[in-house]
Amino acid sequence: MLNRCSERIDTSKKKEDTFDRGQLKGKDSSPEKKVASEQQSGTSRNGRQRRRYQARRLEILRAAGRQFRSRGIVETGMRDIAEAAQVSPANLYNYFQGKSEILFFCQDSSLDRLIAALEKVRCAKTSAAARLRQVIVSHLRCLLDEVEGSAAHLLTNALPLRQQRYLVAKRDRYELGVRNLIASGMRTGEFVSGDAALVARAMLGALNWSVQWFRPDGPMRAEEIAEKLAEYLIRGLLATADSLGRLASGRKTPLVVRRQVTEDAGKRVTVG
Repeated sequence: MLNRCSERIDTSKKKEDTFDRGQLKGKDSSPEKKVASEQQSGTSRNGRQRRRYQARRLEILRAAGRQFRSRGIVETGMRDIAEAAQVSPANLYNYFQGKSEILFFCQDSSLDRLIAALEKVRCAKTSAAARLRQVIVSHLRCLLDEVEGSAAHLLTNALPLRQQRYLVAKRDRYELGVRNLIASGMRTGEFVSGDAALVARAMLGALNWSVQWFRPDGPMRAEEIAEKLAEYLIRGLLATADSLGRLASGRKTPLVVRRQVTEDAGKRVTVG
């Protein structure tokens, strides 16, 4: 009996020991949980501050874009940008170190939007004409609707050489995507045969020049100009009237109704 009682007592002690260790473990983890909670709170607070900071940078970029557009890069000073962004000149340097950095971010952010728009339509199951139209409209809307986008294709020789090379490489990547889209339409017979690189450069040059003549207070909105200019540019590429109808509908041209376009002595001949 004594042995059994001792066993029960021993068992109860073990349970008490186990309980005590659990309690101690809980007490030990409480400070850690408190620290973790404080860290999470700090991370959340830092996240909000970072978002506010980025939003303010974007406001400054837009103000700078307006100044670059109206005054020109050379004539625009940091004080002009600060006044347009409604910040003090000293506070402006908390966001950007100088005019060249602002110009770089204007161009870089605009190129990012252009590439994103191109990637969005690249694999769409629509005609090449419909996809190219979306790219053209997105390109013009970026330049004309977003005022900082108007600085996207200003001369880059005001920037340090390293930044120039970076932007040129990104611009070339975008141009290559547009060229490939045009080339795909030529391969299927949807577009007339030709030099896709030459067509892409001519098209992008026409689009980029729009920032020189577009006026926000003019008779046509940016959206209207984008739609009309896209139609004019693509119309000259289409091989057949059938393709023109499919451009409006966005449908992909079936293989059985495609027209093969050949060149004979400089003249286009459509073969049924």
